[in-house]
Amino acid sequence: MEIKSEVMDLKILLDQAEQDQSVMEKIDNQQLFWDLRTNLDQILEENLSLSRQLELEQLLPYIYHIQQAKRIFITAAGRSGFAMRSTAMRFMHLGLNVYYVGDTTTPAIGDGDLLIAASGSGTTTSIVRSAEKSIASGAKLVAITTNAESALGKIASHVVVIPAAEKQDHSQKISAQYAGSLFEQFLLLLNDAVFQSLWKLSGQEAEELWKRHANLE
Repeated sequence: MEIKSEVMDLKILLDQAEQDQSVMEKIDNQQLFWDLRTNLDQILEENLSLSRQLELEQLLPYIYHIQQAKRIFITAAGRSGFAMRSTAMRFMHLGLNVYYVGDTTTPAIGDGDLLIAASGSGTTTSIVRSAEKSIASGAKLVAITTNAESALGKIASHVVVIPAAEKQDHSQKISAQYAGSLFEQFLLLLNDAVFQSLWKLSGQEAEELWKRHANLE
């Protein structure tokens, strides 16, 4: 009987432990859900606030440069690079002659071409070097940065300033997000907006753009 009692006591303890674990998991999940909702709201609100601060007039020369370019070259680094690769893809869907710098099929840049270079700080060495080479080759340069007075901004034919925090700004005065997250996110949104305007100006139907989507995947 004593052994049976001990077994019953152990079962009760195990059941209690499982209940306690279930309660803890529920509490942790509730906190995690709250954190995720807060984070999503914060990210969306920061991007919306940034869009309201943006000087839209500076996008008009940007669009004109794209329309007038013989060929378009795009460059950026890190997470900004992923955003700008998305832009290159959308411009290709419009039928523009576009290349991403660093790809093995990217040709030499030259007179009549346009380089679109994105760098939050405007000081990324590889980006500035590419920009300088493009200018020396006779191409135009549009810089997208947080700092118009940066090395990249000073040599550009036109600068689009995104008033987001730079990567090493840890003050959280402009953004509560880590590093240059807000700039990188808005870079994608901004160029999607530019694409939408270019698409409307082109007069092309969606079906025409769809024909240019990759079909070897």
